[in-house]
Order: sequence, then C-alpha cells, then structure tokens
Amino acid sequence: MSESLDIQGFTNRTLGWKAWLPTLDPAQASPTQQAVLEESHPQAKVSQYYLTLIHQPEVLRQRSLAFNAIMYAPGGLSRAERELASAVVSRINQCVFCASVHAQRFEQLAKRNDAIAQVFADPHTAGTTPREQAIVQFAIDLTLAPGDLPPERLLALREQGLNDGEILDLIHAIAIFAWANRLMLNLGEPVWP
Repeated sequence: MSESLDIQGFTNRTLGWKAWLPTLDPAQASPTQQAVLEESHPQAKVSQYYLTLIHQPEVLRQRSLAFNAIMYAPGGLSRAERELASAVVSRINQCVFCASVHAQRFEQLAKRNDAIAQVFADPHTAGTTPREQAIVQFAIDLTLAPGDLPPERLLALREQGLNDGEILDLIHAIAIFAWANRLMLNLGEPVWP
C-alpha cells in the first residue's frame, strides 16, 4: 500500500468496526447462518458487521450476492473505477469505514492513491483524468440527488468513453453504497487503530 492518507477525517488506513447491536457468537450459529457467513466474505466469521447482519441470514445472503456481483463481476467498468465510485459515495455519505476500505482497494488495483487523496480533500474537484472526474461527479450527483438526475448527465460519462454496460456498472456501484453506507453508519462505528 502507498503512504497513509489522513485528510478531513478520512483515511486509507485499516480501521476496525464496532457494532452497536448484539452480534452473533459464531459458535452459536445455526447451520444456515454458518453457510451464509461462509459464502458472504472470507472474514465474515470474525467481522462484527457480518455477525450483526447474520441475525437475518436470508437478507445477508441476498445482500452479499448483490454486492459481490456488482463489485467483482468481470467485464464492464474496471474494478478500480468501481472502487473509486464507492469511495466517493462513502466520502459524501460520511462513512469513514467504507471510505477507508474502498480507498485501499482502489489503491491496490490502480497502484496509486492520488485520486483518493483528492476525494478525501474535496470530492467535488477530484479525479486525475477527465474520465475519473466524470465518474466522481456522477457518483456525487447520484448520491446527493438520486431522484433529480436528468438523463443528460449520462452524456458526460459517454463523452469520456463509458459504454452502456460501464454506466450501468457505475450506477450499481453507487446504489449499493447508498445501502452499504447506511448499514455501516446506523449499526455501528469505525474504530481507529
């Protein structure tokens, strides 16, 4: 990973997360809960986040299926660009934990953190290329005014070379983080190292 960023209360360092609701002891999990934890995430059995969500195993199963398909499916928008959009949404929504996770993933995939430093400092001016700037601005606009985005806003993305599949991937990534951020922000809090 590149150098640590600590800007405006956001970081690319690894944070913990503490649940406000009771978590499930993995040793007490039903066979269904065990199966859902195993299919959700490699760290699910030790994550307070997953051990909170597993109280509703079918909801967690569907959430994990959607999240993994949106963020990791091959083709379409690059993984790095999906992570950039996710970091932007998390920054706008003030979800420090999610912003740190997706900042790290962007850096791992893109091999740089300049765009993340810009997102943390001022997302409204972030992006190292016109394509990144269009992605960042679209993520901001859709996050702040999801019902007020005119179809013409898609033109800025097309002008930067995004095709219909990439635009759909971008909208999916932005939308799933509206959900992810609200879960993280309302079920617990980040724990700084």
